[in-house]
Amino acid sequence: MAESGTTPKTRLYSLLQGSDSPRLLVVGDLILDGYLRGRVGRISPEAPVPVVESVETDEVLGGAANVANNLIALGCAVALCGVVGDDANGAQLRDLIAERGIDTAGVLTLKDRPTTHKLRVVTQGQQLLRIDREERAILDDDTLSRLLHAALAHIPKVDGVVVSDYRKGVISGDFIQPLIEAANAAGIPVVVDPKGVDYTSYRGAPNKTELQDATGIAVSDTASIGRAVDLLRQRVEVDAVLVTCGSEGMVLYEKAQPPRRISAESREVYDVTGAGDTVAAALALGLARGATLSDAAQLANTAAGLVVSKFGTATVGASELAHHVAAGSVSAKILDRRMLAEISAHARASGKTVVFTNGCFDLLHAGHVNYLQSARGFGDVLIVGLNSDASVARLKGDGKPIIKQEDRAIVLAALGAVSYVTIFDEDDPEALIDMLRPDVLVKGADYHADEVVGRAAVEANGGRLELVALTETPSTSALIDTIVTRFQK
Repeated sequence: MAESGTTPKTRLYSLLQGSDSPRLLVVGDLILDGYLRGRVGRISPEAPVPVVESVETDEVLGGAANVANNLIALGCAVALCGVVGDDANGAQLRDLIAERGIDTAGVLTLKDRPTTHKLRVVTQGQQLLRIDREERAILDDDTLSRLLHAALAHIPKVDGVVVSDYRKGVISGDFIQPLIEAANAAGIPVVVDPKGVDYTSYRGAPNKTELQDATGIAVSDTASIGRAVDLLRQRVEVDAVLVTCGSEGMVLYEKAQPPRRISAESREVYDVTGAGDTVAAALALGLARGATLSDAAQLANTAAGLVVSKFGTATVGASELAHHVAAGSVSAKILDRRMLAEISAHARASGKTVVFTNGCFDLLHAGHVNYLQSARGFGDVLIVGLNSDASVARLKGDGKPIIKQEDRAIVLAALGAVSYVTIFDEDDPEALIDMLRPDVLVKGADYHADEVVGRAAVEANGGRLELVALTETPSTSALIDTIVTRFQK
């Protein structure tokens, strides 16, 4: 957990950098989300409706299963409790869950209940129709008892619980109350993504519309949301309520704290399907790693902004989220090569050009700055490989570097032209270049193309080498000699 004196971006970034894999329990309604994609070229002669020529059909995890999938994408280990039907959709949903490495010991198969399935008919990125097959009656006592037994068995082994209620019959007071009480007794956080109008089932643990439905108070501004939250707290004993407000962002209400508004990040909204699942997952990850509610909510807000820019039921990966959290933060721009490889791959997949250069950058001067600005001009993301202290000493001799690697990295990261910095200990960056797979490799024009380490690997991947003319400024060695000479006088 980051210290309180660190910047918000650094704290958020640290939540995504833990080497551990928090284990979360997700309970709720499991849904198979289907997408039938096709083309519309004519109107039916039978009725005034478009004829969709089917092209492909995709099936993905939805509901509580999508929450679990989001947690997997964020680097968590996940156990899932819910029900599926003894049908083809149930078998497919089970297979998709297992493929993601999610623990399915708590997933029960019921013979007399269909698997919840939502089939969306989509053309040119727009939904024309959704066809639902579901049973919303509360599960029978025997099934609820079996589910509760399976869920309680996970409590001693998890770092948090997420309750995903889609009103498909799994979440009821008899099931969820004992689970929340057990989690509270174990001291682990519980995140509830509720539906419906009766929240008393969640005692001990909404979007704006759901908050209005639950309290009967028309919510239109911060004041009315606050009144609705106060009423909700009287009915449900909870530590905090996070109200999602669409394009207006979120408002976090904690006990004995003023409301905190978290503004939505400006982004083109493509599809809000499953956005609440992403919010619940990111919030749970933050709390499981010991974050404050405020920081966990900010992380969830950033994740929501990313997922709504994607089509359909989607997830946000840890590297993708880290990339956006780190933007603009100096210390968070200094990453290890594993994380940078993921960020580099994501940038390329998004159509961006990744540029790489390397050096010792001891006693950073105007020539370095001009060089790095030129390098950034070749693409969208500039990654700087920085020789470690040990590497510099081997290359330059005793007494070098003057500035230690951590300080050199911070100075480089503070430059606007530099997107990320990573420190490498080898004598040359060949292994690092192989891992990052940049589109453009940049070196100074004092090198001959055949001398540049990594050139062959970059060109083999379809990239290119760019040699930058160096400006007439004193070198680091010349600056050191000048300083020594003046000191000796």
